[in-house]
Amino acid sequence: MAEDIGSTVPRRQLGRLLRQFRNEAGVTLDAAAEALEYSRQKIWRLECGMGSVRVLDVKAMCELYGVSPEMTEAMRGLAVETKSKGWWHAYGDAVPSWFELYVGLESAAAHLRRYDESLIPGILQTKEYAHALYRLGGRLSDEDRERAVQVRLQRQSLLVRRLPAAPRLEAVLSEAVLRRGVGGPAVMGGQLDQLLKLSELPNLSVRVLPLAAGPQPGAVAGSFVILDFPPTKGGRTAPEPSVVYSESLTGALYLDKPDELAAYERVWRGLDALALGEAESKDMIKRLIGEMRHD
Repeated sequence: MAEDIGSTVPRRQLGRLLRQFRNEAGVTLDAAAEALEYSRQKIWRLECGMGSVRVLDVKAMCELYGVSPEMTEAMRGLAVETKSKGWWHAYGDAVPSWFELYVGLESAAAHLRRYDESLIPGILQTKEYAHALYRLGGRLSDEDRERAVQVRLQRQSLLVRRLPAAPRLEAVLSEAVLRRGVGGPAVMGGQLDQLLKLSELPNLSVRVLPLAAGPQPGAVAGSFVILDFPPTKGGRTAPEPSVVYSESLTGALYLDKPDELAAYERVWRGLDALALGEAESKDMIKRLIGEMRHD
């Protein structure tokens, strides 16, 4: 997994550049589609970073938009990178198409800040906790459920990888997450033990937002992740802009407009101010483990 972070970031970078140069050239989507004999949908998908990009397509679009030879060459290089596959492709349908983008971004991020108000996040879950969640509703076969759980466990390896450097993860969990029983006391106790162990990692911070804190900004925002990315290799292109990820049952939102990012940054600052410190959070988790074992 060390070098296998996939094509997600190159696709998004190349898409933004294609859209930027098209706009600077004053070419509409429809005009570009007509000139290149592409469908409008194809150009839109390329600009949104959805799927690999052929070098031939990049060359044709750059010629139409009057892009300099030097920048065209850099974008051709990005097009080659869009064909690499991340580790998650081996799991097929166990990774929904709408979630695949997030897994790629998570693998490429340098800093993750997440707030969870309902459940332990997948990247911190034990195998038993994840199995208990996937049994809800009984929609998956035993084989599919096992593959889905393995994806969650594989994602956790990025927290201890060496190359590229493991990301910094700051997790704020609502106290309700810790008290919501999943899979019975033994499973929940093991999950809380796991949180304590993971919180010992130098790049991982787990903090609890106590219910006693009262109304707080996360109550409106719901669970979310803010992902920040490292500088690009050789400074060839601008760093990948930060993105906010917010998930629902059948899809997800990826928010990267400046005003959207600013709104979630404000929410994060509010959560950060109300959450317990790391030591106090560990003490609360230990108390909850004690309560479970004495019930």
